[in-house]
Amino acid sequence: MTDNTISLSQERGVVTLTIDDPSQAVNTMNASYLASMEDALGRLAAMGQALTGVVITSAKKTFFAGGDLRDLLAAGPQDAARLAAFANTAKAQLRRLETLGVPVVAAINGSALGGGLELALACHHRILLDAAHIRVGLPEVTLGLLPGGGGVVRTVRLLGLDKALDQVLLPGTAHGPAAAVELGLVDELAAAPEDLAAAARAWIIAHPSARQPWDSTGPAGRAGIPGGGACDPAIEATLAARTAMLRAERKGAPMPAAAGILSAAVESAQVDVDTAFAVETRYFVELVTSQVAKNIIQGSFFDRQIVKSGASRPAGFPAHTAKVVAVLGAGMMGAGIALSAALAGLTVALKDTDLGRAAKGKAYAERVLKRQVAAGKRTEADAAAVLARINPVDTVAGLAGADLVIEAVFEDPELKARVFGEIAGALAPGALLASNTSTLPITDLARAVDRPQDFIGLHFFSPAERMELVEIIVGEQTSDATLAKAFDVVLQLGKTPIVVGDGRGFFTSRVIITRLLEATAMLGEGIAAASIEQASLQAGYPVGTLALLDELTLTLPHKIFGQFRDAARRSGAAFAEHPGDAVLATMIDEASRPGRAAGAGFYDYRDGRRAGLWPGLEVRFGPSRPPADLTELTDRLLFAEALETARCLSSGLLRSTADANVGSLLGIGFPAWTGGAAQFVAGYPGGTAAFAARARELAGTYGPRFQPPASLPGQ
Repeated sequence: MTDNTISLSQERGVVTLTIDDPSQAVNTMNASYLASMEDALGRLAAMGQALTGVVITSAKKTFFAGGDLRDLLAAGPQDAARLAAFANTAKAQLRRLETLGVPVVAAINGSALGGGLELALACHHRILLDAAHIRVGLPEVTLGLLPGGGGVVRTVRLLGLDKALDQVLLPGTAHGPAAAVELGLVDELAAAPEDLAAAARAWIIAHPSARQPWDSTGPAGRAGIPGGGACDPAIEATLAARTAMLRAERKGAPMPAAAGILSAAVESAQVDVDTAFAVETRYFVELVTSQVAKNIIQGSFFDRQIVKSGASRPAGFPAHTAKVVAVLGAGMMGAGIALSAALAGLTVALKDTDLGRAAKGKAYAERVLKRQVAAGKRTEADAAAVLARINPVDTVAGLAGADLVIEAVFEDPELKARVFGEIAGALAPGALLASNTSTLPITDLARAVDRPQDFIGLHFFSPAERMELVEIIVGEQTSDATLAKAFDVVLQLGKTPIVVGDGRGFFTSRVIITRLLEATAMLGEGIAAASIEQASLQAGYPVGTLALLDELTLTLPHKIFGQFRDAARRSGAAFAEHPGDAVLATMIDEASRPGRAAGAGFYDYRDGRRAGLWPGLEVRFGPSRPPADLTELTDRLLFAEALETARCLSSGLLRSTADANVGSLLGIGFPAWTGGAAQFVAGYPGGTAAFAARARELAGTYGPRFQPPASLPGQ
């Protein structure tokens, strides 16, 4: 028998439910699924004694993808009752499934994340295909949500409060097959897809009276929770500390999902299963209808999909795959790029001025790979194969046949021009020419090569082997064919590409410098450095802005800002000085404290580690004072970057808001709860007009750098 999304087949009393939504590439918990599951449950109940077991599997590559994020993104506070009804219906169906009175087995043939795992958890036994690409978990927290299909309730009752919270719900980890079995999320592995059905049937035959652990003793849901319930003295004693730890991790940033998960887990553990599901639904609806969740879903999920799908890639060009890459410069950045390429399967010629320097670049890759082997993330054989693909060279002849060049030497236009001039004759015809520059205009650098149409910028972030973002910079003469090739190469390297126009600083460097200078301007105004750092963390940035400046070195933003000034003067364009730059100059030139690498910056350092803010800041910049309102500082930091992003979009430097959001999240650490710098504007309470009004307030107090661009509503 077949309905729209779930087909039923029967063999000697065992019914297999195969989920296969014909309208989507993946199965999701949408209205069609609910209708199909309702029909399937009715058919199963009607079989009576003839039913001896149920197997649930999928006809798609993934098992089940969970809730439909487009539906969740569109829902507002006015939809709370509808969302609650939907969640409660889905849970009621899964509850009927696990209380059918016959064994129910999940034959999980692909990844089961979110609602997929929740469906599997409603089965009495879970068999997972043992394949390297398959993942199991509840990642909802990473989207600003909590599992709304019974995931909180069932994991707590299956694993215990501590294990469920620490290893599943709060980190949102996607576990591989072996880890999922060890953790207890699944019960056994199948070596091949064809083994799943047989293993499921065998388990059903061997366990005709299977029940869920929480239904096995006493009234439904009253069975003991592993490790003790929330009212158990040993568990209860840890709850206050858990709450304090969550607050400390958030540092005041608005990230309500973790708090909602903790509350739902603790409260649901004190009641029966059915009441527990209602508790979970209440917290789920609160999160779904919040702006924070919408921001995160838009920026972290949909915009990333848009970017990776090639929305900014010119159409009409065939897919391109690089085979041999020449990396010019074996310093930390060049070594990281070489390792990234080798990890992606490319052959790498890593060139420097002498073989010893090039060998040091390969040695960096060897150290990283050894750490991965020690951590169990890679086998020794795999690490050796990756390392063997990196070939240190010191001659142009060693680059023969390279179809991709990535230059990673110092930010010196003359040096970059010289290295490109030296290698021109050794490359494969039509080789892609790329410069890993963070600030120098690509159009200017392209003048040094005889094929400017094949020249493009590929701005990697340090450490290159770990950082996901690559900024693709298009020069005035860069062809669409070259851009398409570069886009494909970045994806081939396993990175996420955003496409930006040419100009000093491009997007990420241009935007982040506004926050760095705003923080130093606050210091120059007499705001306490500790308050500036607290405001940074409260806004949701990963580290304090002054601490970040020390890591980058103060000379870098000071130099970049000076380049902006010089370029404006040469072109005759207007240029506004920033009060924060004078603070940088004082720290560098007068205090001789250029950052962590020199052992002294805004912070003191002992053995290379931060040892507290430098007491001399008050001497240099006057007695410090706490701000009247910390929110004023957080607004200045967030608005500085968001406004510069809006200017980049308005000028055409950025091609899409998706590139803006993904670039700001992955490249400059813009707070995750905002969904990215462009989404922060779009999702601002009251809309973009309210954002523009607040920007004008800041401009009235701190200067025209906060004046919103005319492209924003309300101007």
